[in-house]
Amino acid sequence: MRPALFALLALIALPVAAQETDLGLPMSAAEFDAYVTGRTLTYADNGVVYGTEEYRKDRKVIWAFTQAECREGYWYQEGEQICFVYEDPNDPQCWLFFKGAGGLQAQFMGLGGGTPLSEVQQSTGPMSCAGPDVGV
Repeated sequence: MRPALFALLALIALPVAAQETDLGLPMSAAEFDAYVTGRTLTYADNGVVYGTEEYRKDRKVIWAFTQAECREGYWYQEGEQICFVYEDPNDPQCWLFFKGAGGLQAQFMGLGGGTPLSEVQQSTGPMSCAGPDVGV
């Protein structure tokens, strides 16, 4: 009887504890902030560039899918997840971030999940944003 009770309690405690994946333990918000602030990172999905994000002070960001307009937003911590809210759409997009030898890996936590994105380029310069309000 006691082993069964112990097993049940262990299962209940799982969502509260840090969840280790094949990528290791997720980064904390402090680790993520220290790594990204002041940088512009480009992410790829299986080697194909997916998008670029510029991380500014005070958790402000600018994101653009490849060949798309830039969208301003911000990020915040929700449990182990780092969630982003952009000007349009404004629904949170939550991810787990992992630090590896080759840079960050990000696992989307929304519907469908998908394959992890990998950091493929990093700079300290601003993003070049295309869009309707750019140019003459």
